[in-house]
Amino acid sequence: MDKVMASAADAVADIPEGASLAVGGFGLCGIPTVLIDALHAQGVGGLRVVSNNCGVDGQGLGVLLTAGRIARATGSYVGENKEFARQYLAGELEVELTPQGTLAERLRAGGTGIPAFYTPAGVGTQVAEGGLPWRYGPDGSVAVASPPKETREFRGRTYVLEEAITTDFALVRAARGDRHGNLVFHRSAANFNPLAAMTGRITIAEVEELVEPGAIDPDTVHLPGIYVDRVVGPVPTDHKGIEKRTVRARKERH
Repeated sequence: MDKVMASAADAVADIPEGASLAVGGFGLCGIPTVLIDALHAQGVGGLRVVSNNCGVDGQGLGVLLTAGRIARATGSYVGENKEFARQYLAGELEVELTPQGTLAERLRAGGTGIPAFYTPAGVGTQVAEGGLPWRYGPDGSVAVASPPKETREFRGRTYVLEEAITTDFALVRAARGDRHGNLVFHRSAANFNPLAAMTGRITIAEVEELVEPGAIDPDTVHLPGIYVDRVVGPVPTDHKGIEKRTVRARKERH
């Protein structure tokens, strides 16, 4: 029952070349930075990553991306990463974009054993009809395009069938966790973390505060330990990135 690993390096040591990963976080909020850095140091490549976004240049999953370790990315937003755009347009990276709510439900469905579901999001667009460029060729042509998806009408409205997502591993970050893997997230830092944790066949959680079993009130547990296989912590909290630092000029007081 004690799932605590000696180090982050030990926790990610068996992630192989070409593994699929679900990674928690939204922008730079709630991202598993320690595990990402450990995976970068481990040296594995050809990764197929599922995450809301792929970090930013030089931070989060952007560290793996810049090193050329990511072969395919599934997400809903990629607008803050210039290297991501360069690799995608150059045909070096395969990208599957999906509506944000659909991505969340695909992860949740994968974690609960639901193989697919119908949603109205994307009906009447290339999300359902196919043709979205997943990978470009060296000459700028579309080498791989998204296939059309099944649609069906329920009560007079059309829905598109979306398949659930399951991955080999999941990397997440929590504010508190115990040795059994029960996790508590801090406010918006929860974001995609519980969903990513549910869908990984092996889920690794880094925690800012590691406590003994019983220290977390069961009513406050956000993700039960049944979904978590390995725990790393406590991890440093002295650096949390900000995507865009925006401040107003200070007004002089008289």
